Amino acid sequence: MFEFPEKIYIPMEKWIDILMDWVLTNMSGIFDAIGLSILKILLIIEKVLLWVPWPVVLIIIGVAAWRSMGKLRHGVLMAGLIFMIGVFGYWDDSMRTLAIVIASVAVSLLIGFPLGVLMARSDRMQAIFQPFLDAMQTMPSFVYLIPAMMLFGLGKVPAVFATVIYAVPPVIRLTDVGIRGVPETVVEAARSFGASDRQLLFDVQLPLAFPSIMVGINQTTMMALAMVVIASMIGARGLGLEVLKAINRIEVGHGFTAGASIVFLAIVIDRITNAFATKQQKHLS
Repeated sequence: MFEFPEKIYIPMEKWIDILMDWVLTNMSGIFDAIGLSILKILLIIEKVLLWVPWPVVLIIIGVAAWRSMGKLRHGVLMAGLIFMIGVFGYWDDSMRTLAIVIASVAVSLLIGFPLGVLMARSDRMQAIFQPFLDAMQTMPSFVYLIPAMMLFGLGKVPAVFATVIYAVPPVIRLTDVGIRGVPETVVEAARSFGASDRQLLFDVQLPLAFPSIMVGINQTTMMALAMVVIASMIGARGLGLEVLKAINRIEVGHGFTAGASIVFLAIVIDRITNAFATKQQKHLS
């Protein structure tokens, strides 16, 4: 009486397996083309980051932090954190990790930004996408590795694919929230001056929603960094692989320095993007 009846059973896992088998049989060529395109872009980003001399990277980060955060000491501090990654011996690994993050965030923006705009302009689309976004943000991140490996094998491409699925919801949600948060009086004033839907979106709503969108980009980037260690399990090189090696070998010092490098990278990205969003918010105010 207290046990759940076995006859009430939905074979959901079998249906999903059948769907994946059909996708692999009929759409493998499409995913191969997508994977090849992502890999080419990722390799270009990685080569550029590894080619740029480390002092130039420090200068770029320092200036970006200084200009966005407003004080020279902030720029020096952010550049110093990146310098510490090189001191720990993980400069190349950090650049490979950064390449994966950049590629994942770029793909997330290409997918998430239009979907966020679509949700903001249609209550029906918002109602449709909302449950999927809730599921994507609550699903254990390890689950995303399974379809990534099935569709793209092992390596950097499935790492980007899994990272995109995990990291794309914030930019979708905050684009929707930012556009919906534009005051109705501003929208009515723009319409009274004869603004078309396109002009209303690009000249009024998006500029006013830009700080919220920047927060979404920040959160997407942070979630992409959070997938670094997990993505290393399917062949992605970088700082995450070093952490995984330390776990397998039980090397505390190795794990601490590699983990600290990920933290330093996350702090720099978070502070610069947050400061830029805050600066834009003050400018709009």
